Amino acid sequence: MTASRMALTYRELARGLPTENPESPRLIRDSWERVPHERGAPRIVHDSRMPSTSSPPSRATHTGPLHRVGLVLAGGSSRGAYEVGVVRYVLEEVSRTLGCDVPLDVLCGTSAGSINACMLAAHADQPIARGQILAKHWTDLKLDEIVKPSAGELLSLAGRLVGRARKGMRDEDGMRRGGILDPRGIEGIVRDAIPFDRVATHMRAGRLSGLSISATHVSSGRTVVFVQRAQGGVPWWGGDPTMVGRAAEIRAEHVLASAAVPLLFPAVAVDGQYYCDGGLRQNVPLSPARRLGADSLIVVNPRFIREAEPEPDVAEARERDYPDPLFVVGKAMNALLLDRIENDIDRLQRLNAVLEAGTRRYGPTFADGLNEELKAMGVGMLRPLEVVYVRAARDIGVMAAEYVRSPAFARRVKGLTGRVLRRIADGEREADLLSYLLFDGEFCGQLIETGREDARARHEEFAQLFARRCGIVDS
Repeated sequence: MTASRMALTYRELARGLPTENPESPRLIRDSWERVPHERGAPRIVHDSRMPSTSSPPSRATHTGPLHRVGLVLAGGSSRGAYEVGVVRYVLEEVSRTLGCDVPLDVLCGTSAGSINACMLAAHADQPIARGQILAKHWTDLKLDEIVKPSAGELLSLAGRLVGRARKGMRDEDGMRRGGILDPRGIEGIVRDAIPFDRVATHMRAGRLSGLSISATHVSSGRTVVFVQRAQGGVPWWGGDPTMVGRAAEIRAEHVLASAAVPLLFPAVAVDGQYYCDGGLRQNVPLSPARRLGADSLIVVNPRFIREAEPEPDVAEARERDYPDPLFVVGKAMNALLLDRIENDIDRLQRLNAVLEAGTRRYGPTFADGLNEELKAMGVGMLRPLEVVYVRAARDIGVMAAEYVRSPAFARRVKGLTGRVLRRIADGEREADLLSYLLFDGEFCGQLIETGREDARARHEEFAQLFARRCGIVDS
């Protein structure tokens, strides 16, 4: 089969793949990017998964050096503490195994992941210690400082329900409107804990090549990816009108906008326009990482997937709880913020398989010939991508319910907030809604340890990836 015919065949395959995620086609037909690449030696990749009852994916051999490792951090509000455990394990334990500091060249985050990404970027000069710095900020959180109901907004919401006129985006005191929680607690933490001015310094020093933060533009509904690069500007972003890249010097407003979960926290103004949680359209920012030049990814998603059917008593309890609005809201947030990455990983795996099979069948120049034909057809370059994908092995919703019912929670969280959350957890085996709200240091510590355990299960894959990136081996 000629490269031209193979290009047509692959284009047909790409068109036939499901496209539930608005960014999925870009993962298959990516833009032409000036990323270092050895001509004649396509970098074939493997996609690492959490263990499951299905057969594991085949692992191809990576035949060239890695140039940029991207870290992709999903959203999930307080579940973002799970990501900290994974990252800290990689920075500390994998570095110890290899005898060198492991580099994170590209950092991409959405929602809570944007907070983690910016913290890591701002402390890039402390390649190992930054994991500990990040963990300390999470474990120091006090729930009643973050989850503070906004009395004015609750009254305003009640007024809207009975037909009162809507007010503007800010009240008389200049406070932003639109969320039932007071945003000042999380604002103070982001502004005080992250020295944003250091990011540009680290980029100039070569410690970091790119940082992106995804947010949803309120007026248009589009995903806007704020990009800061060492060379400035934005790489070619494609023609998808639902997602645009925008050059920016990342600061607190971008992060707060990305983390502004609708109804919970108010939208945030950036350069005169309002933005909210980036996870509404792009919870796991794979495409920005590719466009910023990453040729291998570590993807962290605080989502638990139950492989087997639930036990009869669990299934019965879920059906019984279904009419409960809090139960439904928790499941809806799972679907909205956590449920769209698996198909994207599958697409990447199929792309990798096509390129690997073509190289075996037609020789080492297969990928270059294919890309030349695709370029002539106006389709972007196809690049294999090595992915280590880590997701939660424990149900964080169950962990949240157990913690809120525990004596430790009763000691730490008192008053109205504690009573309301305990009421939500009463009788619930799993409390997904709570798991998004528990900005509590002790619970975050549990999530961090869970993330470390899951990263430990991927230790060999992490070590192999960074060994190639650091030039220790080139398999």
